[in-house]
Amino acid sequence: MNDTTPIKVLASGGFRAAYLALAPGFERDSGRKVESIWGGSMGTAPTTIPNRLRRGEVYDVVIMAREGLDELIREGRVAAGSRVDLARSMIGVAVRAGAPRPDIGSVDALKRALAQAQSVAYSSSASGVYLKGLFERLGLGDMMKIKGRQVSGDPVGAFLARGEVELGFQQISELLPVEGIDFVGPLPDEVQEVTVFSGGLGAAAPRALAARELLQYLASPANAAIVKNSGMLPIQEAD
Repeated sequence: MNDTTPIKVLASGGFRAAYLALAPGFERDSGRKVESIWGGSMGTAPTTIPNRLRRGEVYDVVIMAREGLDELIREGRVAAGSRVDLARSMIGVAVRAGAPRPDIGSVDALKRALAQAQSVAYSSSASGVYLKGLFERLGLGDMMKIKGRQVSGDPVGAFLARGEVELGFQQISELLPVEGIDFVGPLPDEVQEVTVFSGGLGAAAPRALAARELLQYLASPANAAIVKNSGMLPIQEAD
């Protein structure tokens, strides 16, 4: 008898919008259901992907920033040779809906926007780690220790929508779905950080064959337009 147990997926927020748009098509075409759990690519919270796997939780598919996935492959928690690159993601800037949109079209303009903002939020995952280093390189490290806020749990956009912070930074694909905010634009090219999101099989994946089919579906060129609509860049468009 065919196994109809749902494919268990553990994924980070960066790929969430694309995944949620693609999953129904996979379920329809394959006849298999997917069951999804969300966690950060990194950080100290117990709900992060690495911490879930390190305490023995079992998943068929793991989706997260490629650097973190490669580390889990080295640890033997994601199956070697199973990695599939899914999409590229860039960091963007947003404000609360209706608030003035700062000019961020150049590095100097970005620095002015950061200096003028009363409060700034960024995530505790991949984009936030990069941004902390960027603030230092821009000479804004001390300032951001006072007005900066590295958040976890909710997306950065949720803090903006509630009026808790004035300016927010996160993966574009994580900002766009949030109601109550206005997307300003991506970081300037000179300081942009492109993150590749990838998927792999859990080292003890009970449904490895179905899991491989899901990963191939998510990476399929036929689905590139859906990925792009989520705010990510299809992997096929890599330079």
